[in-house]
Amino acid sequence: MDWGALQSLGDGFAALDWRRVIMLVVGGILIYLAVARDVEPVLLLPIGLGAILGNMPLTGMGEEDGLFGILHRVGIRTEIFPLLIFIGIGAMTDFGPLLERPSTVLLGAAAQFGIFGTMLVAIGVGHWMGWGLKEAASIGIIGSADGPTSIYVASKLAPNLLGPIAVAAYSYMSLVPIIQPPIMRLLTTKEERRIKMEYTTRHISKTTRILFPIVTT
Repeated sequence: MDWGALQSLGDGFAALDWRRVIMLVVGGILIYLAVARDVEPVLLLPIGLGAILGNMPLTGMGEEDGLFGILHRVGIRTEIFPLLIFIGIGAMTDFGPLLERPSTVLLGAAAQFGIFGTMLVAIGVGHWMGWGLKEAASIGIIGSADGPTSIYVASKLAPNLLGPIAVAAYSYMSLVPIIQPPIMRLLTTKEERRIKMEYTTRHISKTTRILFPIVTT
């Protein structure tokens, strides 16, 4: 029997605290939802894996010279990762529904209310959590339901909250399919949910789809 390995295992369990245990459980839940329930696997699987690896004790993953420390220096401090994410999202974005119904731009504008609402809540809670205006602003960006923007703003205003903000932003966006149904049932009746609304589509040419983001940019 390798007593050294057993001692290392014991040291690892001894180094666990309640915060690490919570994050390990959260990481396991996210992986389960991604694999077993097929809920946003592209987002939840790497987030869950990162949460587990980053909170395993005595691995050094989260240290300055560890894997996540290197990724932070190379990708976050240099702002390369947010830039690549924005490029990827832009390449995947389909403006067809917006061009068919321009009035849907109001739904995007409504996100600004989410920003200020979340920021005001963060300012109120900040008296107990020790958050200043910059931290509250970084948390408020989560209300826009925009992960890359949350990462970018947090890296500028509140680097100490970058990890929690990134996890919170992407986790809640990924869990929308799970969060929405009970809220819908709470706010509507069964008869209202059975209403079939008419929807007509309008053909948008490929040229228009290509030119729209170029012209607006």
